[in-house]
Amino acid sequence: MAAFAIAALAGTPAHAQEPVTVGVAAPLSGDFALLGRQWVEGARVAASRDGAVRLVEADDGCTAEGGAQAARRLAEAGAGIVVGFLCTEAVEAALPVFKEAGIPVVTAVRTTSLTDRKARTGWPVYRLAPRADAEGRAVADILVQRWRDAFFAIVDDGTIYGRELAENLRAAAEMAELEPVFIDTYRPQLDNQIGLVGRLRRAGATHVFVGGDRSDIAIMARDAADLGYAVTFAGGEALLAADGPEPLPAGVLMIAPLPWQALTAPAVLEAFEAANVHAEGYAVPGHVAVELASEALRVAREDQVPVSTVLDSAAFETAIGQVRFDQKGDFAGSLYRLFRYDGARFVEVE
Repeated sequence: MAAFAIAALAGTPAHAQEPVTVGVAAPLSGDFALLGRQWVEGARVAASRDGAVRLVEADDGCTAEGGAQAARRLAEAGAGIVVGFLCTEAVEAALPVFKEAGIPVVTAVRTTSLTDRKARTGWPVYRLAPRADAEGRAVADILVQRWRDAFFAIVDDGTIYGRELAENLRAAAEMAELEPVFIDTYRPQLDNQIGLVGRLRRAGATHVFVGGDRSDIAIMARDAADLGYAVTFAGGEALLAADGPEPLPAGVLMIAPLPWQALTAPAVLEAFEAANVHAEGYAVPGHVAVELASEALRVAREDQVPVSTVLDSAAFETAIGQVRFDQKGDFAGSLYRLFRYDGARFVEVE
């Protein structure tokens, strides 16, 4: 029923629709104000394109106190749904207020426990971003498939982040009855990794996944080249960091989400440009959140059902294509892809 209502309303002129009220919460002060402004600017572009959305904005300060205050303000302002909250502390403090008021929240916070606790807490939360543990699953899914016939190795830097990525890949490989030729934990932030690279070469590794940061991978690749060792290195989202003293060479692989801008419809990018807003950072997800929030409110009103019922069951057509949430309220599907560094930027591998 919800899906049909969305399709029916899609052709209704904005001026013929009764306005809906969407709350927008973001850190508009403090260290994360730049990100918060991106989210709010994207939300404003979406509201201006819709013509029948009333935005109510609140600064959550990226703190627990700010999150609770923002929640009370938005509830009092009559928001039917709230989008935003980029920090865990703020959204966790806000959710009990929204639960009591019956107001769903669409957030970009990646903390895994946020939706894992939903059944127990009853928090009306939905996530428009990958879960924190989605990266590990994506690394395993993509590389196990692509490296099935390769002599691959897995190394990590001993951090929680690096070890979790490495362990996810190792476990997935074992389930697929694949065995790495080499597994090790290396010491990070060294001037060279010749010892590690030498061991990888003796083990016969042709492909190496590194659970570590960009600077360590760049040094490994440099040392391998100096030894005349042909090997392909791969890493996770940490490769999106800036270069360290050693530049990252071409050929390194990365598993990371597609940039929001790359998913965005040309007409929406034109709307951003016309509004003099850069479609970067949190701007596009802020736009998408308002799009699906306004659709959900209209469908709930038309079908006379709670907004959460619509969010649980409907698929929303947005600037980045169709968006829906799974049973936990997480973003359904995966944004992760395989990229190769060309010496200047990461390019998606088909």
